[in-house]
Amino acid sequence: MTVKETLDIDLKDAMRQKDAIRRTVIRTLRSEIHNQEIEDHKELDDDGAIRVLAKQAQQRRDSIEAFGLAERDDLVQREKAELAIILGYLPEQLTSDEVTEIVRASIEQVGAAGPEDMGKVMGAVMPQIRGRAEGREVNRIASEMLKGMGE
Repeated sequence: MTVKETLDIDLKDAMRQKDAIRRTVIRTLRSEIHNQEIEDHKELDDDGAIRVLAKQAQQRRDSIEAFGLAERDDLVQREKAELAIILGYLPEQLTSDEVTEIVRASIEQVGAAGPEDMGKVMGAVMPQIRGRAEGREVNRIASEMLKGMGE
């Protein structure tokens, strides 16, 4: 079953159960996928849909951080609830060790010699982990590993 089919089924369930938050989040996800299809002029496959969901998850993480700094706990809780729903549709998240291994292999693959090769490394890593790890975390790990090489 595709991601879009799963969203359709889950939307009907959320409507039957009168789960307003889940219903709203799923409608938003379906809308964002549809908007991306319009922008790309083609129907998205599962990988494309997962990219859209990962982007939505990242937006929720950014909002949680911003609302936390503004001490808006009510909004933080709402965003966390929405993020939990979105994460349910994304592939299982990679551990920090798994991300480190992927980064290490990519550094060897592209022949990176130091921090100046960050773009090459990230270009090789991101397609492998899309939707399964947060980009900020990957960037931090890659930076630390490349900085160690440049010294």
